[in-house]
Amino acid sequence: MARVSTYLNFPRATEQAFLFYKSVFGTEFDAPIARFKDMPPAPDQPPLAEADQNLVMHVGLPILGGHMLMGTDAPESMGFAITPGNNVYINLEPDTRAETERLFNALAAGGKIEMPLQEMFWGDYFGSLVDQFGVHWMFDCASKT
Repeated sequence: MARVSTYLNFPRATEQAFLFYKSVFGTEFDAPIARFKDMPPAPDQPPLAEADQNLVMHVGLPILGGHMLMGTDAPESMGFAITPGNNVYINLEPDTRAETERLFNALAAGGKIEMPLQEMFWGDYFGSLVDQFGVHWMFDCASKT
């Protein structure tokens, strides 16, 4: 079955971020967290730095409506350069306003609200924020209850 997922790269904060998201959504990882030390060494690559061995190579967390949130650490030693930006938002469409408010408030903790939840001209309850890890979230609830 086809699906859509969102993949997030963090500069050495993936495990912390995903433990936070796990607490917000009340779901479990789809498999144990895979670490860089678990991948086989590539013959044409230098050995993995000791400081990078326990970083997250892959983690998956189901959130709402079958959507999978996935992530990895992006170590500089492997050529990554993370620049958090506003080019990716995760759009959540909860079934109720109460669930919208719960998720919005939980993800806003330690972050920055861009637009508070409010009635919009198209009739939905909408808001946006940047969480404490620099991830951008939008909320759009069509329900009036």
